Amino acid sequence: MAKHNLTPRQCEVVRLISLGCTTEEAAWILDLAPSTVDNHKSRAMMLLGTDKAALLTRLAIKFRISSLSDQLTRSEKRKSGRKNDGWN
Repeated sequence: MAKHNLTPRQCEVVRLISLGCTTEEAAWILDLAPSTVDNHKSRAMMLLGTDKAALLTRLAIKFRISSLSDQLTRSEKRKSGRKNDGWN
């Protein structure tokens, strides 16, 4: 399996996006500005070789950034205001 070259922060952003979080929700969870999250997401997508946000979840699973059983933690749900993550 190919290795990705993402930074730890880019991996966090990709994981949250792959779980169905919006840029704003990911920003709340990570305590970042939405524009910063968007920059991390854009750079990660470039490094992963896609310009399609819909492929980001597939790539997150392929590169083991996220898994089918991954869920938002209790703290992440509370910070984002979500009751469920993207897989539920």
